[in-house]
Order: sequence, then C-alpha cells, then structure tokens
Amino acid sequence: MTVTASTASDAPTIDVHAHLLLPEVEEAVAGRPGLAEARELDARRTGPAALTVNGPMVGARVPRLTDGAVRLAAMDAQGVDVQLVSPSPSHYHYWAGSRLAENVCRLANEGTAAHCAKAPDRLHGLGLVPLQFPDLTVELLDHALDQGLKGVEISSHAPGRELSDPAYEPFWTRAEETRALVFLHPFGCTLDERLDQWYLSNTVGQPVENAVALSHLVFSGVLDRHPDLKLIAAHGGGYLPTHLGRSDHAWRVRPDARSCAREPSSYLKQLYFDSLVHDPFVLRELLRAAGARRVLLGSDFPFDMGTEDPLSALRAADLPDDDFHAVRGGNAAALLDLD
Repeated sequence: MTVTASTASDAPTIDVHAHLLLPEVEEAVAGRPGLAEARELDARRTGPAALTVNGPMVGARVPRLTDGAVRLAAMDAQGVDVQLVSPSPSHYHYWAGSRLAENVCRLANEGTAAHCAKAPDRLHGLGLVPLQFPDLTVELLDHALDQGLKGVEISSHAPGRELSDPAYEPFWTRAEETRALVFLHPFGCTLDERLDQWYLSNTVGQPVENAVALSHLVFSGVLDRHPDLKLIAAHGGGYLPTHLGRSDHAWRVRPDARSCAREPSSYLKQLYFDSLVHDPFVLRELLRAAGARRVLLGSDFPFDMGTEDPLSALRAADLPDDDFHAVRGGNAAALLDLD
C-alpha cells in the first residue's frame, strides 16, 4: 500500500504504541530463580519514590490493560480506530533461563493473539522473543507470526548483548524476509542508581536507551545489511533523531565511527518512530529529520507516561494536513498492510 494524501486522509486513526498485561506470564515466572534478583535490580534503578507511585498507577489501569471491552471503550473515547497492542515491557524477563524464556514468549504471543482476536478489525498485536537467547529468536518470531501477530516487541539490549551483536543476524534476516514489525521499546536503563530520583529512570533513561540501541543498529551496519527491516522506535526514538549532527560529524572525521556505509542521519528514513515526544516542537523536528512518512501515532496506552489524548497531541504540532493524516493513520495503515 502506497501512502498518498487521499489514502492518508481516508485511513483509520491508528495508535501503534499500546500495551497489554498478561497475568499468565507473571504466573509462569512467579517464584523462579532469578526473579527476585531482577526485581531488586529494577528497584535500585527506579528508586523508592517511583516505586511507591508505580504500584497504584498500574493498579488503576489494570482493566484497560486486560479487558478487551474496556480497551475498546477507551479507544472510542480517544477517537482511535485501531491499536497495535504489545505486551507490557515488564514481561520481557530477560533474566530467565532458556526453557522459561521460551515459555514466557509463547505465553505472551498466544495471550496477545487471544486478546486481539476479540476485535480483529480494531486490534493487531505484537509478541515477544527472548533477546538473551539469540538462537531462539527466529523460532519465536515465527511463533508470533503463526499466531497472526504483526511482529514482535524487543528492548534496547539484553544482559551482555547489544542489538549490534552478530548473534542477532539470523533474527534481523528473518524479520526482514517475513516483513515482520519489530517494535523497539526499552525497559529500564543501565545508568542504574544515577537515575534513581525524580523518575529520571524513565524520563531520561528511556530516551537514552533508545538512542544507544538505535546507534548500535546504525553504526554497526545492521541497517545496511537489512535495508527493508520494518523497525518502529518508541518514544520518538529518544534523543537520537534530533541530535544526529554529532554522530554525522564523528562518521566524517573518525575512522573508528565508520562501520556504516553513509552518514548516520540518513538511516532515519529507513526507520519508523512513534509520535510520543510530549512536545510539539520536537515532533515537528522529528518529522523534519525522519520524513513525514516515517512517523506514526503513539500514545503508550494506558500508562501515565503516555498521553490520554494522542490526537490532541498531534494537532498541537500544527502540521500540514497531508502530514497530519499520514501520522494519524495513513503511515501505519500502509505498514500494517491494512486495506
């Protein structure tokens, strides 16, 4: 599907950044060796003040995160026709061993598919793959696609592995050849206790993780080897898209920064970005840097760091009509192969 001004204006409103809680995943990991240590690390990185807010915040949103009817009613109130639903990043569980990790991903894929099947004209889904075991990623990507999902969601890294790791080459190859979507959504930040106050773990940590992960994909040549990869970066790609001048300069003057074929900024037009940047100026700059056909509406439904009214946030950027409708739904309709 080619996006034109007329098709974009006729497209449904599509939110590509919406989440789902899957109790069966948490039941599968409960009490397993490694869970307590992973939660302790997350608590240190997040900080005690944020933890006291997170519990009640998520608790109040459980119906929207689990009940299909409540989700659809909320979408109607927002003016959203279609959601691309991905598991909560808290379900990654990259600490898990291989057998448990495979089970987590299968449960997530099947649970997400079942949730979306309640309204197949309005809900499309993404599954999970275990980044900590690159040799399982192709099998579990195929499992997600076999469930009717559009692709998978991944974090910015796995313990001890960056996305540039050669071990992921089979995964990128399979994602490219199947036209699967890969939604890059960080969870946590390795800056650890430096960000344990004022919710810096999220407000600073998530944009940092996006920028680091995308830089690994660009500078390592992954995007040269896989030019047709359909990768969506959450949170507008973090700090990277609007700060690539320094990366371009490094590529021009330093041989150790030249493992990719061309200037890093040129790769923005191979990627997709959601619109969740919380600032109309930054959103306009993202469209300037990446192109209007590479930005998709995103809300982070229904978490507090998202937006309750993604269309109003998009209108605040005061975009030309063609660009507005492309971001509102035309680009996502083409990416999801919706008629």
